[in-house]
Amino acid sequence: MSETASPLNTLRQSIAAACHQASRDPETVTLLAVSKTRSADEVAALADQGQHHFGENYLQEALDKMDALAERGLVWHFIGPIQSNKTRDIAARFDWVHSVDRLKVARRLSEQRPQTLPPLQVCIQVNVDDEASKSGVPLEGVAELAKAIVDLPNLTLRGLMAIPRADSDDHNRAAFRQLAMTLSQLRNTMPALDTLSMGMSADFGVAIEEGATLVRLGTALFGPRPAR
Repeated sequence: MSETASPLNTLRQSIAAACHQASRDPETVTLLAVSKTRSADEVAALADQGQHHFGENYLQEALDKMDALAERGLVWHFIGPIQSNKTRDIAARFDWVHSVDRLKVARRLSEQRPQTLPPLQVCIQVNVDDEASKSGVPLEGVAELAKAIVDLPNLTLRGLMAIPRADSDDHNRAAFRQLAMTLSQLRNTMPALDTLSMGMSADFGVAIEEGATLVRLGTALFGPRPAR
């Protein structure tokens, strides 16, 4: 497949079109390739086309790919639920963590971040629909958690992440808008916050219209996910 006909190039064009629709600069939206369950060769193929940011949910699988692609200069994002016994490797190996939802985990990531590395870039995961099956801090707990995280020395709080309930565009738009409003409120006292990690393959256009700065795309890039 030629690069011009690749899913990556098509998605870049779709992101640019959504930004144009929203009167936004496409440079303000980062495409995060969700590469969980994908091979190092598949990641390398996207890297060859200029994709630098990759998101992983499963720690050991991610570490294996990082080792295989260590010379590529890729930016690795951890986007899955965080178990306390996994924080040391996450802190040492990733550049970003999107799924911080409790202070205990944030403290461990800060304490275990090697001093030789720059601060770990983190987002607070927000449970915008109060779903019992999903990770994330409730909306009413975001401000308190954010205030605590900004005081941790080896983390840089960048913004918020959410995975709305799979529903209609109208529902997701409302959820994205709520997350954007929550970030705007935080920025009154934390003006450096700049990241809204929201929108996936089925709804990234709506997310961009509502202010997403980072969209997490897997199926749209790689096709249906193989069974684990």
